[in-house]
Amino acid sequence: MNCLKVLKKSIIDSQLYVSLMGTFFAIFFMLEQNTFRFPSVLLIFITYFSGYLYTKYQKTKYFYKIFLLNVITGVVSAALIIFNHNEIRLLKWAIIVILGLLYNSFFLESYIRKIPLLKVFYVGLVWAMINSWLTLPELNAPIFFISFFFVTALVLPFDIRDMNNDTIQTFPKIIGVQNTKYLAYLLVFISSILSTFYLQNHYAVCFLLTSIFTFILIYFSESKKDDIYFSFGVESCSILPFLFLIIMKYF
Repeated sequence: MNCLKVLKKSIIDSQLYVSLMGTFFAIFFMLEQNTFRFPSVLLIFITYFSGYLYTKYQKTKYFYKIFLLNVITGVVSAALIIFNHNEIRLLKWAIIVILGLLYNSFFLESYIRKIPLLKVFYVGLVWAMINSWLTLPELNAPIFFISFFFVTALVLPFDIRDMNNDTIQTFPKIIGVQNTKYLAYLLVFISSILSTFYLQNHYAVCFLLTSIFTFILIYFSESKKDDIYFSFGVESCSILPFLFLIIMKYF
């Protein structure tokens, strides 16, 4: 039990885990598009990690340290782009960072996270832009929508988890837990159908297998479940396409 607590505090609560999940989700599409490059992977991880740290630790005594870290990682990210890519990639990255700031910044009078129902779609939007636009010459619409629907579906179980604590209106509060699950099923289904039509065959198979596991985790999502079910279990769905790809390739 103590090991689980240490693991949760050091890996999950530190925002390291969700950052890795987002990065491996992006790697899956980079491999499918044959655009994999280590500087791009490092850029994506740094962007996720610094962004999630910023979101979690504002309004805390650690904020100024986190803000300093954000400045440093911002400089490192810009350097990675300048020395490995081009000014267009720098502009794309800057737009995504600004979208992240608009999601949750205490200095804004009204930010996205405060707007009822919009949060789940906004998270899907940012992740989808990283997967379909940041690492590609131009926006790849199929990858955008595959990512958008899938990530949006993954956010809904977290709304179920937080429904008794959220101060804004969320889907579980408005339409109920069961209907929220139905909505999540629909989004995952749309995403998997799109993957079947637009991804290479073995990548589509990996995504379909991921969808099956995602359906199961959504089905058992309840507000009374321990946080680790969501922050580890549901969050892990993002890495499953990559893991299935590795299994298919090497085993």
